[in-house]
Amino acid sequence: MKNITKRLIVWAIVVALILMIPLAMQFTNEVSLSEAIAYSVMLLAAGGFYELGQWLKTRDRAYRIAFGVGLAGAFLLFWANGAVGIIGSEDNPANLMYGAVFTVGFTGSLISRFKPRGMARTLFATALVQILIPVVALFIWPAQASWGEAGVIGVFAVNSIFALLFAVSALLFRRSSPTKF
Repeated sequence: MKNITKRLIVWAIVVALILMIPLAMQFTNEVSLSEAIAYSVMLLAAGGFYELGQWLKTRDRAYRIAFGVGLAGAFLLFWANGAVGIIGSEDNPANLMYGAVFTVGFTGSLISRFKPRGMARTLFATALVQILIPVVALFIWPAQASWGEAGVIGVFAVNSIFALLFAVSALLFRRSSPTKF
């Protein structure tokens, strides 16, 4: 009962803050509609992370660490790819292929219902897709024209770091699984 009360308070605060955004827009012209939508999404994400934290409390330590490592890897990949791009600049169309990493991770997580064994397989598949992206890009885009200052070796090194994060997460999920495979 205490947990439900806390959750209701958190979501009441989130909803109240979201409702205050249009109110603030009535008094100032410095908040645009797109900013209001962005702020609302950030507040909903904060509430979602609170819910995620409550759900993860019911899992064992290896599962929580595995989830955190995988989520950190996905967040850093999204951030780096969106900010500066991994293959060349952020405008390089090759960077759009990284959407496959997120698709595999998200779809696999839903299919496995977030169970440790399925999550381990999902993260191994995610790591494999991460490694395959520069291989595919190497065949599609010429190396000297679009890979930026890092070059082909630098791009493969960066992808290896992200793949390593996903593989570590997969191994931790595997360790968390009650049935070893």
